[in-house]
Amino acid sequence: MTIGGNLKLLRKRLGKSQEEVANDLNLTRSSYSGYENNVAQPSLEGLILISDYFKISIDELVRKDLSAFKDKDWKRLESGVAVDASGIRLRVLTSQVNEKNEDLIELIPQKASAGYSSGYADPDYLKVLPTFHLPFLSRDRKYRSFPIKGDSMPPVLEGSYVIGEYVQNWMSIRNGTPCIVVTKDDGIVFKVLHNLLQSEQSFQLSSTNPFYEPYNVHVNTVLEIWKFVNYISPELPDVRMDDKELAKSIQLLQKEVRDLKTIVNN
Repeated sequence: MTIGGNLKLLRKRLGKSQEEVANDLNLTRSSYSGYENNVAQPSLEGLILISDYFKISIDELVRKDLSAFKDKDWKRLESGVAVDASGIRLRVLTSQVNEKNEDLIELIPQKASAGYSSGYADPDYLKVLPTFHLPFLSRDRKYRSFPIKGDSMPPVLEGSYVIGEYVQNWMSIRNGTPCIVVTKDDGIVFKVLHNLLQSEQSFQLSSTNPFYEPYNVHVNTVLEIWKFVNYISPELPDVRMDDKELAKSIQLLQKEVRDLKTIVNN
């Protein structure tokens, strides 16, 4: 099916005539009718206008055959979700492998992180990145390492690298899961996720540093999610004892001092 067939199907689902849709889009009826009948093709500006009107991404409008959509697909569209959050349709993930055909872990340097949201699926962007292999990680999963900026996620310090496991099904993410989230607007962020897909089509992102307020990101702005596995840090995090641990350590030290005195006196 061409874009014309998709437009006709979308219009009929709204229960509107060609003239009504044309008026809503500030077009003449003949212009809009030409789009539906494939006599003419909308410009880029026109595609953006139509995409916003029908609440469907340009990619789906142009590339997908909407007549093949099932109920769950229409429910997703009509809820305002333009991406496949459940991951039923396999996400395309560009990856590097070694001579044994084993997946390598790409490390995103700080200098390259700013361009990740546009280059994450570009083989030319990924093939120049440094890579490494950790044999204790599962061979059945895909991992990537991201740089951490700021102080919003202690004990993970700025300058550390978080290793994340690629998440195919975003619906499966449990509340309280720390993840690297790659978004169109904010790029790479490391946060604790609260899954609000069912109720608000979004994720709430929280920091472990209480100084930072939680905020929501709509699922349509999310490009990738990587679940926290471990991290590499150039510094040791601060280790602080609570009062009970400190008292126990003092008592143990006092006992050792008494034992030493007894040995010396004897």
